[in-house]
Amino acid sequence: MHRISRFILLTAGLCAALGAVAALAQEQPAPMPARISGTIEKFDGQMLVVAALTGQEVSVTLLPNCRVTALVNKTLADIKPGDFVGSAAVKGADGKLHAQEVHIFPEAMRGTGEGHRPMSEPQQTMTNGTIAEVVSAPQGRTLKLKYKDGEQEIDVAPEVRIIGIIPGDRSLLKAGAAVTIFAAKDASGAFTARFIQAEKDGVKPLM
Repeated sequence: MHRISRFILLTAGLCAALGAVAALAQEQPAPMPARISGTIEKFDGQMLVVAALTGQEVSVTLLPNCRVTALVNKTLADIKPGDFVGSAAVKGADGKLHAQEVHIFPEAMRGTGEGHRPMSEPQQTMTNGTIAEVVSAPQGRTLKLKYKDGEQEIDVAPEVRIIGIIPGDRSLLKAGAAVTIFAAKDASGAFTARFIQAEKDGVKPLM
């Protein structure tokens, strides 16, 4: 899977929660956050310096309300009815949606990015919704997801990565740790972190 594919689910799933809406006479669409992935070089409590995958060194300022989360590895057996999950999937030749990755959201993030929408790659979609049913399939499971305006069925093969999003804190932001940062970029080009996913216990963020 390409690196951009690994970003897709979490970016789309969190964009609605993290994007700011301008307070103007009429509503403006929230800007997509910039994504920065790489390895932490240093952190002084406010400024995070990252060696990005692009080869550049990027400095990002953290505001007091910047959220830090981490990931834990899960399995298909951990997914149960009532869970709020997100899945990037590709429509196969059989007409079915086949999961690329599944994220299990914590209860505090229920409703984040809810819905079904096309993504940037051909035949790729992102669906965030509540598990209505988990059905055994010849290979893996079929997840029946419901959301406000509809429902989708997504086939999940045994090799698909299943992860859970868990709370983290700034103690994870140490030199050598892998991070993915969702940040606002101002007119001067300076970045301000809105959300950070950090490596914990060897489980890396979506790079």
